[in-house]
Amino acid sequence: MVLILTKMDLEKVLAMKEVIEVVEGAFAQLTKGIVKMPLRAMIDVDKYKGFVLYMPAYLEGSDALAVKIVSLYEQNLEKYGLPTILATIQLNDPKTGMPLALMEGGYITAMRTGAASGVATKYLARENSRVVGIIGAGVQARMQLWAVREARNVEKVFVYDAVAGRARGYAEEMSKRLEVNIIPVSSAEKAVREADILITATTAKEPVLNGNWLQPGTHINAIGWMGRDARELDSNTVKGAKLVVDSKEAALAECGDILIPIREGVITKDHIYAELGEVVTGRKAGRVSNNEITLWKSVGLAIQDAATAKLAYQKAQEMNVGREIKLL
Repeated sequence: MVLILTKMDLEKVLAMKEVIEVVEGAFAQLTKGIVKMPLRAMIDVDKYKGFVLYMPAYLEGSDALAVKIVSLYEQNLEKYGLPTILATIQLNDPKTGMPLALMEGGYITAMRTGAASGVATKYLARENSRVVGIIGAGVQARMQLWAVREARNVEKVFVYDAVAGRARGYAEEMSKRLEVNIIPVSSAEKAVREADILITATTAKEPVLNGNWLQPGTHINAIGWMGRDARELDSNTVKGAKLVVDSKEAALAECGDILIPIREGVITKDHIYAELGEVVTGRKAGRVSNNEITLWKSVGLAIQDAATAKLAYQKAQEMNVGREIKLL
């Protein structure tokens, strides 16, 4: 039997605190070398102005075996009334190869991306961080704040979005959900100036952040990603920060926030201080002073999806959520 889990099912079974725990474990396994994660494969579907990514991973330590299939079709909304990005995840039994579950992948992607920032915040943000700044008030910004709230005692949030009204809607919704004071502001600079922790969650192709706005000791979770030639962060920000990534190989292959400053000659690839798993396992120190600026830059890894998918499957079984179908 294969368990089918919809987005609504996943919303019932996944809690951010638990997702943070399994994602932290996934990064630790990656550093310990007990993960098999081929590079993501991409198929361009130029005829329909789209592409599909296949992201497989096996975590030997937690026996999580899964593949995520995620597509991006730029004409979906306009032509078909569908989301631009669609995703599904298949979880398999590593003992037999049998499919265990098929689940909606967009919600898991949002949760695991938020959770990774929760892990980074745990190790890199100052313990006394109380003020959060957010640039970009979309779906992912909701998950980001939820995760940061699990890691630090947040008291105040400043949020900015380039689209009029989105920051206000975000503030109304998330202040009720998380019971924290959220203030919409009229510029990115106003969201940054007082922040102990800064979240950038945009689809920007040009920098939305000026490094001169940052105060000493700020921690940045930069999770917007639009490829090799686009970026959220200016080169000054990247140069002045202790830079931690999910995967050096992936970051140097795909991440414009890092590749553009390298091409400009502002930094070299050696500016990457560590992978998050190295910090989680204690192989490298996280924050070492209250004045250093720390930067978490994520492009997203299949191990995060696999770990979260297995958690969702286990919780759904415990809570009797989802619908089973027989394939064989």
